[in-house]
Amino acid sequence: MSRLVFDMFLNATLATLEMVLASSAIGVLFGLPIAILLTVTAPGGLWPLPIIRKGLSFVIDLTRAVPFIILLVLLIPFTRFLVGTSLGTMAAIVPISVMAIPYFARIAEVSLKEVNPALIEAVRVMGGTRAKVIWSVLLPEALPGLVSGLTVTLVTLVSASAMAGVVGAGGLGDLAIRYGYQRFNTSIMVLVVAALVALTILIQIIGNLIHGIIQRKYSG
Repeated sequence: MSRLVFDMFLNATLATLEMVLASSAIGVLFGLPIAILLTVTAPGGLWPLPIIRKGLSFVIDLTRAVPFIILLVLLIPFTRFLVGTSLGTMAAIVPISVMAIPYFARIAEVSLKEVNPALIEAVRVMGGTRAKVIWSVLLPEALPGLVSGLTVTLVTLVSASAMAGVVGAGGLGDLAIRYGYQRFNTSIMVLVVAALVALTILIQIIGNLIHGIIQRKYSG
C-alpha cells in the first residue's frame, strides 16, 4: 500500500468514525427523550396521552419509512441551512442524525416497555413522582436493553455513513466510490469493505462487553 493510499484510507476512516459517533450522540440525545415520552404517554403509562403518542408515533414511522438515500437528497436544503454546505463530513452528520433519532427512539421504547410494571407501581405507591419513576426505575432497569439498542444503532449508522458517500459526504463510502468504483481500483474497494466489516465487528464486540458488564452489575 502506497503512502498516498494509506493517508487517504486513514483520513476516510477517521471521517467515518466522526460521522458515526456524532450522529449516534445526537440520536441518543433526542431519541431517548422521545422514547420516554412514547412510553409514559402510552395507555396504562405514567401519563396517558393517546393523542400525543399517536401523533409522535406517526412522525417517527413516517421518517423511518423514507429510504436513507432519498432522505439524503430531501435534506440538502436543511443541511445547507445548518452547516452552510451539503458536502463533506459535517454535512453528512445532519441526515444521518435525522435517521438515527427515530431509529434509536423505537429501539429504546421497546426496552423501556419491558421494565417490570410491578417495580413502577411500587415506587408510585411509596409516593414517587413521575420523574422519580423515570430516573430511578425506567432508565436503570432498561439500561442493558438501551446499550444493546445503541450498539445496533451504531452498526446501522456505519452502513448509513458509507451510503452517504454517494453525495460526497467523505469517509470510507466516498473513498470506495471515487477511488474504487469510478477508477476501477478493486484493491481500494476490498480495503474499504474490510474496514467497514472490521469496524462493525469491533462495535458489536464493545457493545456486547458493556452489555455484559451492566447485566452482571444489576443481576448481582
